[in-house]
Amino acid sequence: MPQGYIVKALSGYYYVLPEEADLREAKTVTCRGRGVFKNRNITPLVGDRVMYAETENGEGTVTEILPRTSELIRPPIANVNVVVLVFSVTEPVLNLQLLDKFLVHIENTGIDVLLCFTKSDLLTEDDEASVPKDMTVAELERITKLYEGIGYTVVKTSSKLQEGVDAILHHLDGAVSVFAGQSGVGKSSLLNAMISGLNLETNAISQRLGRGKHTTRHVELMPLTNGGLVADTPGFSQLDFMEVEAEGLSGCFKEFAAIAEGCRFRGCLHLHEPDCKVRDAVAEGTIAASRYDHYLLFLTEIKDRKRRY
Repeated sequence: MPQGYIVKALSGYYYVLPEEADLREAKTVTCRGRGVFKNRNITPLVGDRVMYAETENGEGTVTEILPRTSELIRPPIANVNVVVLVFSVTEPVLNLQLLDKFLVHIENTGIDVLLCFTKSDLLTEDDEASVPKDMTVAELERITKLYEGIGYTVVKTSSKLQEGVDAILHHLDGAVSVFAGQSGVGKSSLLNAMISGLNLETNAISQRLGRGKHTTRHVELMPLTNGGLVADTPGFSQLDFMEVEAEGLSGCFKEFAAIAEGCRFRGCLHLHEPDCKVRDAVAEGTIAASRYDHYLLFLTEIKDRKRRY
């Protein structure tokens, strides 16, 4: 029975790319899922490796989902190696609290992260900043050093100037990756710059709302020239913590992990416990105050959710 990858799921159909086919030339097989998946409460996802049976009309039926190496719930996609977390430096303004929330969700899955700051051509020099939301070159450099110091790879791009595109392609060489982030941050523009002839729809930022419209409406894997697969996803600005427990939140902050081993109490939540090495590191400046503040906010959100449910 042939095997392949689900590269698109839309309106109850699964578009399967045969496993041994050339990613850039092969045609997909349009498949339906077996009823057994619904009975087992299993949903095939984009990125799934599957077995399928071809039918007489040239279509097919997905008969089995092979074991997954990873799974994201939002965006819904399987077997991803790298998440490219895309945030613009402005329009919409860079929101570090939301950035850290995305990072928590991705760290909880164990998937590698590449941080991408787009629209670098809109940066202002320090002496040109006219309003508080202006992102300056120096401020972005400070933020970049913060996240690189934690252990993340950061790439700054400008689709308009074609800057940073080759660096992104290099990091995604041979990988299955997904772009995630808010609406209007430039995910589709960046993919258009990476994949010749793609022409994904893009939209301008709403001046009233300060955010973009959802130009991508489904998850779809697309081939890169270097043999990798990449997915654009619908943008969104809200995430919950349904999959993250209070006791596991600290482990989703990479810089907390080694330091927390020195805390007096096992399972320390780094709130008011004595001899908490994480709070000591915040006081000493080893851990950024912004990251710790966001940790406290997320911890409160998780506890509030638990009380509600």
